[in-house]
Amino acid sequence: MTIQTVSTNKSYGGVQGVYRHASQATGTDMVFSVYVPPHAEGAKLPVVWYLSGLTCTHANVTEKGEFRKACAELGLIFVAPDTSPRGPDVPGDANNAYDFGLGAGFYVDATQEPFARNYRMWSYVTDELPKLVAGNFPVDAKRQSIMGHSMGGHGALTVALRNPHRYRAASAFAPIVAPSLVPWGIKALTGYLGSNKEAWRSHDTVALIEDGAKFSGFLVDVGEADNFLKEQLKPELLEAACTKAGIPLTLRRQAGYDHSYYFISTFMGDHLHWHAEKLKG
Repeated sequence: MTIQTVSTNKSYGGVQGVYRHASQATGTDMVFSVYVPPHAEGAKLPVVWYLSGLTCTHANVTEKGEFRKACAELGLIFVAPDTSPRGPDVPGDANNAYDFGLGAGFYVDATQEPFARNYRMWSYVTDELPKLVAGNFPVDAKRQSIMGHSMGGHGALTVALRNPHRYRAASAFAPIVAPSLVPWGIKALTGYLGSNKEAWRSHDTVALIEDGAKFSGFLVDVGEADNFLKEQLKPELLEAACTKAGIPLTLRRQAGYDHSYYFISTFMGDHLHWHAEKLKG
C-alpha cells in the first residue's frame, strides 16, 4: 500500500509528516498526518489515533494540538486522519451546512444515497488506515489507543467500545456521547444511516454501553464554558451510563474552557501521559 509524502518537518527530534493515498474505502484520495518521535533503529512504537471534529481536517490538531513535545518525550506515534472524504464528485450538504457532509463524516459507513459510495469513515479509520500506517511506519500494533474531539470524541469512544481488545486506552475532549438524542447526531445519523434508530445504536456511546459494550475506562474533559455543552454534548449521560455499567470514567469539567483548540491543547499533555501509562509493556 503506497503513500505519497506531502510534507515532512523535524520537530522535537522526530518527524511530523503529512501524507496522501488513494483510499479504497472512500473512493477518493485521503490525507492524514503522522508524527513519529525520535527512536532507536528497528524499534516499534505505540500509536495514538486522534479523530477530529466537525469542519476539521488532519491539519487542525497537527497545527494547533501541541502534542509533539509530549509524544517525543513519551515515545508515541500520533496519527490524525481527515474527517470525511473530499473531492469534486463527493456529495455534501445541499445547503453547505458545516454539520453534515464534507468535513462531517461522523465516523460511520453510510448506507443512504448519495452518501453510501464515499462516506465510509468507519471502515477507513478502523481498517484501511491502520493497515496503511502499520505498513509504512514503525508501529507496534499490540499497543494502540484512541482519542478525539467533539464529533471525533464520539468516534473515538464508539470505536473503542466496539474494539475493546485492540485499544488499550480511549479518551475524549468534549465528545458527543449520545448522538441519537442531540441535533448534530440526529442530523448525521439520519442522513447517513436512515431513519431506523436501531441502526444508530452501534454509533452511539451511551447506547452501546446500555446494550452491554465494555471498555477498561475513559478519560473525558469538557469545558464548562463550552457553548455546545448542554445541547449537543451532554456528558452527564455518559457519566450515568458508565456508573450503571461499572465502566471507570474520569470526567473532568474544566472551568472557563470552551470548545476550541485552546482547550484541547491545554489538556493534551494530560491525555497523552494517561495514554502512555496504558501503552507500557
